[in-house]
Amino acid sequence: MATYKVKVATGDDPLSGTLDSISLTIVGTQGESHKQLLNHFGRDFATGAVDKYTVQCQQDLGELILISLYKEPSLFPKDSWYCNYVQICAPNGRVYHFPAYQWMDGYETLTLREASGKTTADETLPILLAHRQQELRAKQEYYCWRVFVPGLPNYVNIPSYRPRVRRHRNPNRPEWNGYIPGFPILINFKATKFLNSNLRYSFIKTASFFYRLGPKALSFKVRGLLDCKHSWKRLKDIKKVFPASKTVISEYVTEHWAEDSFFGYQYLNGVNPGLIRRCTRIPDKFPVTDEMVAPFLGEGTCLRAELEKGNIYLADYRILEGIATTELNGQKQYHCAPLCLLYFDPEGNMMPIAIQLSQTPGPDCPIFLPSDCEWDWLLAKTWVRYAEFYSHEAISHLLETHLIAEAFGLAMLRQLPMCHPLYKLLVPHTRFTIQINSIGRAILLNEGGLSARATSLGLEGIAEVMVRALSEITYDGLYLPNDFVERGVQDLPQYYYRDDSLAVWDALERYVTEIITYYYPNDAAVEGDPELQCWVQEIFKECLLGRESSGFPTCLRTVPELIRYVTIVIYTCSAKHAAVNTGQLEFTSWMPNFPSSMRNPPMQVKGLTTEEIFLDTLPDVKTTSIILLVFWTLSREPDDKRPLGHFPEIHFVEEVPLRSIETLRQRLAQISHDIRQRNKSLPIPYYYLDPVMIENSISI
Repeated sequence: MATYKVKVATGDDPLSGTLDSISLTIVGTQGESHKQLLNHFGRDFATGAVDKYTVQCQQDLGELILISLYKEPSLFPKDSWYCNYVQICAPNGRVYHFPAYQWMDGYETLTLREASGKTTADETLPILLAHRQQELRAKQEYYCWRVFVPGLPNYVNIPSYRPRVRRHRNPNRPEWNGYIPGFPILINFKATKFLNSNLRYSFIKTASFFYRLGPKALSFKVRGLLDCKHSWKRLKDIKKVFPASKTVISEYVTEHWAEDSFFGYQYLNGVNPGLIRRCTRIPDKFPVTDEMVAPFLGEGTCLRAELEKGNIYLADYRILEGIATTELNGQKQYHCAPLCLLYFDPEGNMMPIAIQLSQTPGPDCPIFLPSDCEWDWLLAKTWVRYAEFYSHEAISHLLETHLIAEAFGLAMLRQLPMCHPLYKLLVPHTRFTIQINSIGRAILLNEGGLSARATSLGLEGIAEVMVRALSEITYDGLYLPNDFVERGVQDLPQYYYRDDSLAVWDALERYVTEIITYYYPNDAAVEGDPELQCWVQEIFKECLLGRESSGFPTCLRTVPELIRYVTIVIYTCSAKHAAVNTGQLEFTSWMPNFPSSMRNPPMQVKGLTTEEIFLDTLPDVKTTSIILLVFWTLSREPDDKRPLGHFPEIHFVEEVPLRSIETLRQRLAQISHDIRQRNKSLPIPYYYLDPVMIENSISI
């Protein structure tokens, strides 16, 4: 007789446990066990439990390679179960780990293989090769691609993935099924509650998202803010919607938002720090002359000299040009695609020195200067901040992190079996991304959703911005070190975003290098991995939509190419999102610093702007309140947060990758220490890329 000691771990999320019957068979290289019911006196497979069992076999099964879990009827109604893993201690003392981390909803059989990472070239047993092929076929049949918006990355097409969104017809109903006061949509939790495998939603996460938003929306509704379509009477009245949980930065923004130095600072260390680029030649479409800006450059210099020194920078919002606006609250909205010239002065301040509110110069498009009257200059800067709203929200945030990361993750699910080393490496960085994107599509990016009700461009305009941006995204641009060089900001002082992002990138790249070189000893191993190549091809086809000018590879042939590719994926799914998401509420809660709509056209003549015109141009009270609710919800600390490098799910079991994970944690801890030490001496701390603030995946 051979005795096998079995541990079965159930997930921690509410409703993870089951009352159904669970049985087990074990397959080894020398035989297979009989099917045995896993049952103790009392409750088995409770939420968060690790249950222990003993399985007796007639003979030693040899090296364990597969197990099967059978979920079958009991005395109770059918009950879903989330299995974390199964561990088996063989008679010789060796412990085998079988990762699951997926749901079993119906009465079904789940076959799992031992956790060692293997590519197809490593397979020596036909049964294991057949298992991985069967797994991929099943996933590809279940997870299919679907067009979201033509010209944008595709997403998953399964019925249970698309939450039912419907009009709320009875606001007085006693039960609150996702209803947000003042908003016409609700989410039926029953439709989003159960998804198979990796795509099933966390009940806690879904519920907390809406129950966090609901009370805040209700308070705005009770105070009449969601029904007020009038202009703000005074700037200080905007504090009525200011979040109660103030921070050092949100308070700083409120006090200093109108200052030129803070306006320029945000290009370096705000929520959209990847736009600014060094200007070596003033573009023809922006006819700034030396006479215009000489007073702002100081004595003994001129515009040409500062261009040659590399102290002139440009923010160009050309991608926003010509997009149609919508109406909000019965009032026409306005739009522009400005250009902003900035000067990095000897005191280390990035100062705006010229703003043009159109891509086409002319007599009705003046160039605004710091020497203009106070309200002209402030409104010109506010138009630029309005353009920043769309550059950030549509491009840097939604497209370049959420949508692209979702495509990366779905391609991984479809093309890489769980035993694949790349699956093990990447899966922590896909956690909850599809869930949060589904919620976003349900309440933000749908007809009648929040984007349509609080932005000048509406859903169609935002989609057009993203389509244009995707058509310009390049593979080299996503390689972080290249981006800084290409924009000419690799040596720009006080650019803490650049410094911290490169430090995190380096830690991730070294981590990826250690694991990739362990599983891929040479270039032939990379080129000869068909599953890897299918993953890369599918990303090119479904994320970049087959656009060759993107420079995205359709195959990888060398180990360095694979390291670069995987580092881009992990960085995009973690640190890149943190840089553009974590500070949203702090920089946007003071609405004039980040308006989502403008109710008067861009100024065509100087000297006419007053405080009243300024307030009448800003979003009205209702629009301000709606967009703040969005930012407040999307900027909250994620539930079940897993900081970068924290991988509680056990996918790797080999010593080398486990050691690499620990080394990654140590490197990230040092980066965190260095950032906190630096921040002690800064008037505005920059902590959005502190590794403890970065989540492994995009989950909020």
